[in-house]
Amino acid sequence: MIGQRGATRGARVTRVRAGEGDDASTSQSTEKDTLAVEEPFEIRVSWVEEDARRVESLAVTMRTPGADFELAAGFLHGEGIVRFAQDVVDLTYCSGPEEQEYNVVEVRLAPGIGVDVEALRRNFYTTSSCGVCGKASLEAVGAIGCAPLGAGPTIEAHTIAELPARLRERQSVFARTGGLHAAGVFDQVGTPAVVMEDVGRHNAVDKAVGRLFLQRALPAVDSVLVVSGRASFELVQKAVAAGIPVLVAVGAPSSLAVDLARTFGQTLVGFARDGGFNVYTGEERIG
Repeated sequence: MIGQRGATRGARVTRVRAGEGDDASTSQSTEKDTLAVEEPFEIRVSWVEEDARRVESLAVTMRTPGADFELAAGFLHGEGIVRFAQDVVDLTYCSGPEEQEYNVVEVRLAPGIGVDVEALRRNFYTTSSCGVCGKASLEAVGAIGCAPLGAGPTIEAHTIAELPARLRERQSVFARTGGLHAAGVFDQVGTPAVVMEDVGRHNAVDKAVGRLFLQRALPAVDSVLVVSGRASFELVQKAVAAGIPVLVAVGAPSSLAVDLARTFGQTLVGFARDGGFNVYTGEERIG
Protein backbone atom coordinates (compact mmCIF):
# COMPACT_ATOMS: atom_id res chain seq x y z
CA MET A 1 0.00 0.00 0.00
CA ILE A 2 1.21 3.48 -0.85
CA GLY A 3 0.17 6.77 0.71
CA GLN A 4 -2.27 9.00 -1.11
CA ARG A 5 0.29 11.70 -1.77
CA GLY A 6 2.38 11.49 -4.90
CA ALA A 7 6.13 11.48 -5.26
CA THR A 8 6.15 14.54 -7.54
CA ARG A 9 4.50 17.95 -7.73
CA GLY A 10 4.25 20.47 -10.53
CA ALA A 11 5.78 23.94 -10.32
CA ARG A 12 6.21 26.99 -12.52
CA VAL A 13 9.77 28.17 -12.97
CA THR A 14 11.53 30.98 -14.72
CA ARG A 15 14.32 29.52 -16.84
CA VAL A 16 17.25 31.84 -17.39
CA ARG A 17 19.80 31.00 -20.06
CA ALA A 18 23.04 32.84 -20.74
CA GLY A 19 23.81 33.97 -24.26
CA GLU A 20 26.65 32.47 -26.28
CA GLY A 21 29.47 33.97 -28.31
CA ASP A 22 29.37 37.71 -28.85
CA ASP A 23 25.78 37.82 -27.63
CA ALA A 24 26.14 38.18 -23.87
CA SER A 25 22.42 38.79 -23.26
CA THR A 26 20.33 36.28 -21.33
CA SER A 27 16.92 34.85 -22.15
CA GLN A 28 14.05 34.11 -19.78
CA SER A 29 10.97 31.95 -20.13
CA THR A 30 8.25 30.71 -17.79
CA GLU A 31 7.73 26.98 -17.98
CA LYS A 32 6.32 24.03 -16.07
CA ASP A 33 8.68 21.90 -14.01
CA THR A 34 8.39 18.80 -11.83
CA LEU A 35 9.63 18.67 -8.25
CA ALA A 36 10.36 15.69 -6.03
CA VAL A 37 8.05 15.87 -3.02
CA GLU A 38 9.65 16.08 0.41
CA GLU A 39 7.47 15.67 3.52
CA PRO A 40 8.03 14.72 7.16
CA PHE A 41 7.44 11.12 8.12
CA GLU A 42 7.05 9.79 11.65
CA ILE A 43 7.61 6.15 12.61
CA ARG A 44 5.82 4.88 15.71
CA VAL A 45 5.95 1.43 17.25
CA SER A 46 3.42 -0.20 19.55
CA TRP A 47 3.63 -3.32 21.66
CA VAL A 48 2.05 -4.90 24.72
CA GLU A 49 3.87 -4.37 27.98
CA GLU A 50 2.42 -5.59 31.28
CA ASP A 51 -0.99 -6.13 29.66
CA ALA A 52 -1.05 -2.54 28.42
CA ARG A 53 -0.48 -1.29 24.89
CA ARG A 54 2.43 1.11 24.64
CA VAL A 55 3.07 3.45 21.72
CA GLU A 56 6.35 5.26 21.17
CA SER A 57 7.51 7.64 18.46
CA LEU A 58 10.96 6.50 17.39
CA ALA A 59 11.98 8.69 14.49
CA VAL A 60 10.98 11.53 12.20
CA THR A 61 12.63 11.82 8.81
CA MET A 62 12.09 13.84 5.66
CA ARG A 63 11.08 11.51 2.84
CA THR A 64 9.44 11.26 -0.55
CA PRO A 65 5.94 9.74 -0.14
CA GLY A 66 5.56 6.20 -1.42
CA ALA A 67 6.58 2.78 -0.04
CA ASP A 68 6.00 4.20 3.45
CA PHE A 69 5.40 0.82 5.05
CA GLU A 70 8.59 -0.50 3.49
CA LEU A 71 10.45 2.55 4.80
CA ALA A 72 9.19 1.96 8.35
CA ALA A 73 9.96 -1.76 8.23
CA GLY A 74 13.41 -1.23 6.75
CA PHE A 75 14.28 1.39 9.33
CA LEU A 76 13.26 -0.86 12.23
CA HIS A 77 15.16 -3.80 10.77
CA GLY A 78 18.31 -1.74 10.27
CA GLU A 79 18.19 -0.65 13.90
CA GLY A 80 17.76 -4.22 15.16
CA ILE A 81 14.24 -3.68 16.53
CA VAL A 82 12.73 -6.37 14.30
CA ARG A 83 14.59 -9.25 12.68
CA PHE A 84 11.87 -11.30 10.98
CA ALA A 85 8.66 -10.46 9.13
CA GLN A 86 6.64 -12.28 11.79
CA ASP A 87 7.89 -9.74 14.35
CA VAL A 88 5.47 -7.27 12.74
CA VAL A 89 1.74 -7.81 13.18
CA ASP A 90 0.52 -4.79 11.25
CA LEU A 91 1.52 -1.50 9.67
CA THR A 92 -1.07 1.27 9.52
CA TYR A 93 -1.33 4.96 8.80
CA CYS A 94 -2.33 6.94 11.87
CA SER A 95 -5.52 8.94 11.63
CA GLY A 96 -5.29 12.65 12.21
CA PRO A 97 -5.50 15.99 10.41
CA GLU A 98 -5.59 15.66 6.65
CA GLU A 99 -2.08 17.05 6.21
CA GLN A 100 -0.72 14.37 8.58
CA GLU A 101 -2.87 11.39 7.64
CA TYR A 102 -0.30 9.75 5.40
CA ASN A 103 2.80 11.04 7.17
CA VAL A 104 2.63 8.91 10.32
CA VAL A 105 2.93 5.11 10.33
CA GLU A 106 2.49 2.86 13.33
CA VAL A 107 4.21 -0.52 13.37
CA ARG A 108 2.47 -2.98 15.67
CA LEU A 109 4.91 -5.55 17.04
CA ALA A 110 4.13 -9.21 17.70
CA PRO A 111 3.62 -10.48 21.26
CA GLY A 112 6.93 -10.88 22.99
CA ILE A 113 8.65 -8.25 20.83
CA GLY A 114 9.33 -5.11 22.80
CA VAL A 115 11.50 -2.05 22.56
CA ASP A 116 14.03 -0.78 25.07
CA VAL A 117 13.42 2.83 24.15
CA GLU A 118 16.25 4.28 26.23
CA ALA A 119 18.78 1.77 24.87
CA LEU A 120 17.58 2.52 21.37
CA ARG A 121 18.01 6.25 21.87
CA ARG A 122 21.52 5.68 23.19
CA ASN A 123 22.30 3.63 20.08
CA PHE A 124 20.96 6.41 17.84
CA TYR A 125 23.32 8.79 19.63
CA THR A 126 26.26 6.44 19.26
CA THR A 127 25.78 5.88 15.53
CA SER A 128 24.96 9.47 14.57
CA SER A 129 26.79 11.82 16.92
CA CYS A 130 30.02 13.46 15.84
CA GLY A 131 31.32 13.36 19.41
CA VAL A 132 31.43 9.57 19.73
CA CYS A 133 34.49 7.61 18.70
CA GLY A 134 34.51 5.25 15.75
CA LYS A 135 35.22 2.22 17.95
CA ALA A 136 31.99 2.80 19.88
CA SER A 137 30.06 3.09 16.63
CA LEU A 138 31.45 -0.21 15.35
CA GLU A 139 30.60 -1.93 18.63
CA ALA A 140 27.05 -0.53 18.49
CA VAL A 141 26.43 -2.34 15.18
CA GLY A 142 27.34 -5.64 16.80
CA ALA A 143 25.14 -4.80 19.77
CA ILE A 144 21.99 -4.69 17.60
CA GLY A 145 22.54 -8.24 16.44
CA CYS A 146 24.64 -7.87 13.28
CA ALA A 147 27.04 -10.73 12.59
CA PRO A 148 29.96 -11.22 10.19
CA LEU A 149 28.76 -11.90 6.65
CA GLY A 150 29.11 -15.22 4.90
CA ALA A 151 31.05 -15.95 1.73
CA GLY A 152 28.36 -14.55 -0.54
CA PRO A 153 28.50 -14.55 -4.33
CA THR A 154 31.38 -13.92 -6.71
CA ILE A 155 30.52 -11.05 -9.06
CA GLU A 156 32.21 -10.36 -12.35
CA ALA A 157 33.94 -7.01 -12.63
CA HIS A 158 31.99 -6.08 -15.76
CA THR A 159 28.72 -6.67 -13.88
CA ILE A 160 29.82 -4.35 -11.06
CA ALA A 161 30.69 -1.67 -13.63
CA GLU A 162 27.22 -1.96 -15.22
CA LEU A 163 25.19 -1.78 -12.00
CA PRO A 164 25.01 2.04 -11.64
CA ALA A 165 23.60 2.33 -15.16
CA ARG A 166 21.08 -0.41 -14.46
CA LEU A 167 20.04 1.43 -11.31
CA ARG A 168 19.68 4.69 -13.20
CA GLU A 169 17.48 3.05 -15.84
CA ARG A 170 14.93 2.33 -13.11
CA GLN A 171 14.95 5.79 -11.51
CA SER A 172 11.71 6.95 -13.07
CA VAL A 173 11.09 9.84 -10.66
CA PHE A 174 14.70 11.03 -10.92
CA ALA A 175 14.30 11.17 -14.69
CA ARG A 176 11.44 13.64 -14.21
CA THR A 177 12.87 15.70 -11.35
CA GLY A 178 16.65 15.20 -11.11
CA GLY A 179 16.21 15.35 -7.35
CA LEU A 180 16.14 11.85 -5.87
CA HIS A 181 18.57 9.23 -4.61
CA ALA A 182 18.09 5.55 -5.38
CA ALA A 183 18.95 2.20 -3.87
CA GLY A 184 18.57 -1.14 -5.58
CA VAL A 185 19.14 -4.75 -4.62
CA PHE A 186 20.48 -6.88 -7.48
CA ASP A 187 21.56 -10.49 -7.87
CA GLN A 188 25.07 -11.52 -8.87
CA VAL A 189 24.35 -11.22 -12.60
CA GLY A 190 22.82 -7.75 -12.28
CA THR A 191 19.09 -8.56 -12.26
CA PRO A 192 17.18 -6.20 -9.96
CA ALA A 193 15.02 -7.53 -7.13
CA VAL A 194 13.88 -4.08 -6.00
CA VAL A 195 14.74 -0.44 -6.75
CA MET A 196 13.51 2.45 -4.58
CA GLU A 197 13.85 6.23 -4.81
CA ASP A 198 13.74 8.93 -2.14
CA VAL A 199 15.09 12.39 -1.36
CA GLY A 200 17.12 10.74 1.39
CA ARG A 201 19.84 8.17 0.70
CA HIS A 202 19.11 6.35 3.95
CA ASN A 203 15.39 6.28 3.20
CA ALA A 204 15.94 4.76 -0.24
CA VAL A 205 17.95 1.95 1.35
CA ASP A 206 15.35 1.44 4.08
CA LYS A 207 12.60 1.21 1.44
CA ALA A 208 14.53 -1.38 -0.57
CA VAL A 209 15.48 -3.47 2.47
CA GLY A 210 11.98 -3.05 3.90
CA ARG A 211 10.44 -4.48 0.74
CA LEU A 212 12.63 -7.59 1.06
CA PHE A 213 11.88 -7.79 4.79
CA LEU A 214 8.12 -7.78 4.21
CA GLN A 215 8.56 -10.38 1.45
CA ARG A 216 10.49 -12.57 3.92
CA ALA A 217 13.52 -12.39 1.63
CA LEU A 218 16.09 -11.50 4.28
CA PRO A 219 18.92 -12.13 4.85
CA ALA A 220 19.77 -11.33 1.23
CA VAL A 221 22.99 -13.35 1.29
CA ASP A 222 23.45 -13.56 -2.50
CA SER A 223 22.68 -9.92 -3.25
CA VAL A 224 24.35 -6.63 -4.09
CA LEU A 225 23.12 -3.29 -2.77
CA VAL A 226 23.70 -0.40 -5.19
CA VAL A 227 23.33 3.22 -4.03
CA SER A 228 23.34 6.35 -6.15
CA GLY A 229 25.47 8.47 -3.83
CA ARG A 230 28.31 7.99 -1.40
CA ALA A 231 28.69 5.08 1.03
CA SER A 232 28.34 6.26 4.61
CA PHE A 233 28.66 4.31 7.85
CA GLU A 234 24.87 4.12 8.18
CA LEU A 235 24.38 2.63 4.71
CA VAL A 236 26.96 -0.06 5.38
CA GLN A 237 25.21 -0.80 8.69
CA LYS A 238 21.85 -1.22 6.96
CA ALA A 239 23.38 -3.54 4.36
CA VAL A 240 25.15 -5.62 7.02
CA ALA A 241 21.93 -5.91 9.04
CA ALA A 242 20.18 -7.17 5.89
CA GLY A 243 22.91 -9.78 5.33
CA ILE A 244 23.95 -8.18 2.03
CA PRO A 245 27.59 -9.05 1.34
CA VAL A 246 28.34 -6.49 -1.40
CA LEU A 247 27.69 -2.74 -1.40
CA VAL A 248 28.35 -0.69 -4.54
CA ALA A 249 28.28 3.11 -4.36
CA VAL A 250 28.48 5.63 -7.18
CA GLY A 251 30.28 8.02 -4.84
CA ALA A 252 33.04 7.79 -2.26
CA PRO A 253 32.95 5.77 0.96
CA SER A 254 33.76 7.34 4.29
CA SER A 255 36.61 6.07 6.45
CA LEU A 256 34.22 4.63 9.03
CA ALA A 257 32.20 2.93 6.28
CA VAL A 258 35.38 1.16 5.16
CA ASP A 259 36.20 0.17 8.75
CA LEU A 260 32.69 -1.22 9.30
CA ALA A 261 32.69 -3.14 6.00
CA ARG A 262 36.06 -4.69 6.87
CA THR A 263 34.91 -5.59 10.39
CA PHE A 264 31.88 -7.52 9.11
CA GLY A 265 33.49 -8.97 5.99
CA GLN A 266 31.57 -6.96 3.44
CA THR A 267 32.78 -6.08 -0.06
CA LEU A 268 32.65 -2.30 -0.39
CA VAL A 269 32.96 -0.68 -3.82
CA GLY A 270 33.09 3.07 -4.41
CA PHE A 271 33.32 5.45 -7.37
CA ALA A 272 31.44 2.97 -9.57
CA ARG A 273 30.98 5.08 -12.68
CA ASP A 274 32.36 5.64 -16.17
CA GLY A 275 33.08 1.94 -16.51
CA GLY A 276 35.38 1.62 -13.49
CA PHE A 277 35.32 1.37 -9.71
CA ASN A 278 37.47 1.12 -6.58
CA VAL A 279 37.33 -1.89 -4.25
CA TYR A 280 38.00 -0.91 -0.63
CA THR A 281 37.30 -4.20 1.14
CA GLY A 282 36.38 -7.77 0.23
CA GLU A 283 38.23 -8.00 -3.08
CA GLU A 284 37.83 -11.81 -3.03
CA ARG A 285 34.19 -11.51 -4.15
CA ILE A 286 35.10 -9.70 -7.38
CA GLY A 287 35.68 -12.14 -10.25
